[in-house]
Amino acid sequence: MMEDIKKKYRTVMDDHFPDEMKITFGDQTLTYRKRAWKIEDPPGTVVEKGLRYGENPGQESALYELVHGNLTLGETTFISPGLGLVSALTESEMIQPGKHPGKTNLTDVDNALNILKYLMDRPACAIMKHNNPSGAAVDDSLSSAYERADQADRIAAFGGAAVFNRPMDKVTAELVSRNYLEVVAAPDYEPGSVEVLKKRRNLRILAVPRIDRLEDYRTLRFVDFKSLIDGGIIVQQSPVNAIRSSKDLAPARAIYQGKEYVIERAPTERELADMVFGWAVEQGVSSNSVLYVKDGCTVGIGTGEQDRVGVAEIAVFKAYTKYKDRLCFQRHRVPYSEMKDPGIRAQIQAETNACNAGLIGSVMISDAFFPFRDGVDVGIAQGVSAIVHPGGSDRDFESIQACNEAQPQVTMMFTNQRAFKH
Repeated sequence: MMEDIKKKYRTVMDDHFPDEMKITFGDQTLTYRKRAWKIEDPPGTVVEKGLRYGENPGQESALYELVHGNLTLGETTFISPGLGLVSALTESEMIQPGKHPGKTNLTDVDNALNILKYLMDRPACAIMKHNNPSGAAVDDSLSSAYERADQADRIAAFGGAAVFNRPMDKVTAELVSRNYLEVVAAPDYEPGSVEVLKKRRNLRILAVPRIDRLEDYRTLRFVDFKSLIDGGIIVQQSPVNAIRSSKDLAPARAIYQGKEYVIERAPTERELADMVFGWAVEQGVSSNSVLYVKDGCTVGIGTGEQDRVGVAEIAVFKAYTKYKDRLCFQRHRVPYSEMKDPGIRAQIQAETNACNAGLIGSVMISDAFFPFRDGVDVGIAQGVSAIVHPGGSDRDFESIQACNEAQPQVTMMFTNQRAFKH
């Protein structure tokens, strides 16, 4: 029985989707072609096939690239053919294919690009797992960005997809090769880096075209489809991040029963930079979500919860769990969960508690407004110094009061834009 289950994951499924797909919007038609690649899968046998399978073995799946049609609806012109990223991958850009990719391998890379397109001014890395970032960071070098993103959640990064916005260098490749990943994607690979990465035989090494021009995609919209179980389809424009710099943020302000409430402390430059960074990462996180970031790196990521205070608490829990694991592994090369020495465990727990798992001085980001102050209070209790969210709640005044009453005071900014992603 176990071998039958394992075999399903190794099987390359046939799919019965057509080679061409056309979608008509009134008198405008978009034409897509199904993608396939010739890959040795299994080794020694060349198979021409597209996606290995869908989200699960047993689900047929296909990848289509937009090849013709320029869609304009109202005042919005959507992305044009010839700008393919993941959908345009060729065999030559699959530097080491490993085996035919599955749907989740490519959607992880795609959602990482959805984050990185807002972070092109510095070397950055986003590590994705189940279409959410396990860690994301910017830094002065690609290797530092990767190491920080990896160590932000070393546990969840296992088996993930690491995506970079700069060419892969040998130093970064050495760090990557120490860990188990399913996919690595970058705009290019410097001499010596591919040889290092190929030490992981099944690692998919992708050179994704146009990552170096990713900032050009920042304001481009695509048509987002959501299929319903009855065969119906909901169509929407893709979102665009309106926060290009700290100048696009607004100090928190609310009026309640004729009284104006204004945030009293202005944010520092460091806090503003983390707000812009955190809001960029938020574009790739499933809602409801709350993030904590500090110095251009995620500290705790809470995703996909039903209530906002709950997801704020989950992100705190994850920050503590990952911080303890990081300390233990860095010092003893053993995960905290496997550490048997009670003295070491107690010491690591004490150090984690002393700094609130790195949350002191962090920035709290929420993809929608806080309906009550309880979510804000969760962050304040952990020592966050700044909070950013869309604003617009009838009880924004309570959240502003909570920040002004905190010791030391917490600053708060509004994005005036929700970032739901379902």
